[in-house]
Amino acid sequence: MVECRLQQIALVARTALALVFLWHGLVPKILWLSPDEVAMIEAHGLPAAAQVAMLAGVAEVLLAALLMLLRRRRWPLLLAGLVLVGLLVDVVLFSPHLLIQAFNPLSTNLAALALCLLAWLAEGPSKTSTARARV
Repeated sequence: MVECRLQQIALVARTALALVFLWHGLVPKILWLSPDEVAMIEAHGLPAAAQVAMLAGVAEVLLAALLMLLRRRRWPLLLAGLVLVGLLVDVVLFSPHLLIQAFNPLSTNLAALALCLLAWLAEGPSKTSTARARV
């Protein structure tokens, strides 16, 4: 019963996390290039902001796919967590003005990091499987 509940929690957390990456990859970067995305890229002094945004969007869509297709693997959760922390640090350093906006990167990334942690913990080895492994 507990194992089934943990699997359900992990699936919901992974799905929500994948949808976050899918949305943020597709909508503001690929389908409708957001001026905020362009400004964040330009803050690094990078040329061709539209192309960089497109590549970043494709990477986020691929990460969403990995999260759902490799549900028996935990490393996509770790990768997602590292990406979220890295992007948050990037915003703090290069675009701190975004941190006071509604639905800002801090609130979004912290919520997504919580989903990573929930899935990670729910998919971790249980006491039952650990006890069986020792026998």
